[in-house]
Amino acid sequence: MDEVDQGAKVDDAFVEPLDLSYPETETPRDFAQRTGLPFTDLLLLSRALTHRSYLNEHSEALEDNERLEFLGDAVLDFLVGAWLYNHFPWMAEGELTRLRSALVRTEQLGDFARKLKVGQAMRLGRGEAEGGGRNRTILLCGMFEAIIGALYLNTDIQVVKDFIQPLLSVATDDILTNRQDQDPKSLLQEWVQSQGHGTPIYKTVSTTGPEHNKRFEIEVLVDGEVFGRAWGHSKQAAAKAAARNALELLGVG
Repeated sequence: MDEVDQGAKVDDAFVEPLDLSYPETETPRDFAQRTGLPFTDLLLLSRALTHRSYLNEHSEALEDNERLEFLGDAVLDFLVGAWLYNHFPWMAEGELTRLRSALVRTEQLGDFARKLKVGQAMRLGRGEAEGGGRNRTILLCGMFEAIIGALYLNTDIQVVKDFIQPLLSVATDDILTNRQDQDPKSLLQEWVQSQGHGTPIYKTVSTTGPEHNKRFEIEVLVDGEVFGRAWGHSKQAAAKAAARNALELLGVG
């Protein structure tokens, strides 16, 4: 069994919700109208909703959403940081940094996308769609970032700010209430050491799925005893999930 790669950065959801089937997909125009997003450039929105798998099967599609995803990631980092700075003037820099990380992590952005029902507007290749891509957290996260990037280009920073603030407000309350801004691995380590136990060890139990959609099962052991186990689309995500699972079972935090 392999130890977890501590350098992994992808933080995908540890438990995928039930796969949702969308028999029909929305057009970009329908999506904009349903969500109330003020897009005037529907080609730009269409690009934001286009996954690279779609290009492989549709020669008329010229570009996927990866560049817009890059831009949206930067816009979100700035706006979330500014929102937190203004709304929590008593917070120290370290607390603000942890809270921002919790708000822009893969799971949270994927949750924002689910609230918008982005899945039914995604432009995916047949294989990706049949494989449950419309509800994959990492794809939803990327789509949300791309939509933010496209909205910024089509309007301005104030429009994007007005759009995300209600989402941030609700999510921040939930994060603070449930201490989701705290790293579960650090919390678990603090607890086990306070009880006189050794440092938690994370082990890979199994790996499944194709190369582009692998899932890892990780268990966390303390003094040789399994305290928690979970799945994730990266070893780091699964390790965090296993730590959360252990904390819940222990009634800690």
